[in-house]
Amino acid sequence: MADLEGRINLVGSNQPGSHMQAFSSSDAPPAPNLPLPPPGAPVRAYENTLNEPISETIMRDLRMIGYKLKYVLNPKMREERAQKLRDWDLWGPLILCLFLAMILSFQDKTQPESIFGTIFVIIWAGAFIVTMNAKLLGGSTSFFQSVCVLGYCVFPLDLAALTLWFLPRDTPFLIRLAIVGLGFAWSTMSSVAFMGALVTDEKKVLGVYPVFLFYLFLAWFVLIV
Repeated sequence: MADLEGRINLVGSNQPGSHMQAFSSSDAPPAPNLPLPPPGAPVRAYENTLNEPISETIMRDLRMIGYKLKYVLNPKMREERAQKLRDWDLWGPLILCLFLAMILSFQDKTQPESIFGTIFVIIWAGAFIVTMNAKLLGGSTSFFQSVCVLGYCVFPLDLAALTLWFLPRDTPFLIRLAIVGLGFAWSTMSSVAFMGALVTDEKKVLGVYPVFLFYLFLAWFVLIV
């Protein structure tokens, strides 16, 4: 009889549920540590946006572009602007590039296709060259972050080109020069605050000088078209 009871207890201990009862809450395996976003990383990169509607995605991206344009236009928000623009995207620079190319091509009635293509190539090729120069000088940023900043900082020149488009063709040259000069100064000031911080003080002039030439060439193009 005792032998039969021992066999019953042995069989009961082999049941699947018996092991669950044998462990206490303190013996349970620890929960896996979920990865946390690194410091300074964009929060939206960790959001699950696969199930959201397309309209909500578009509106979210447009709000993000609007926020970054606000930081570009406000020169008093240097540190906050630099942190915001580190969350890079290429939609904003692409829209601003297409906008400037279309405005200048509309102003030139003789060869609008050439003007459009030239502006498009200048912006992206120039941003690539300026970014590579900063990287070769030891810049501590990613390639797309730099291209994003340079593209967003074209916005003041977009506003200058739009203003000249509404002005009469016989507007004095000094007025046109003042408008374009203001846009050039604003674009350069907004981008230098970010690009100058990428390199050491000894190489800062070498890192900022191509940025100056980049926006100067765009401003000259806006003025003469």
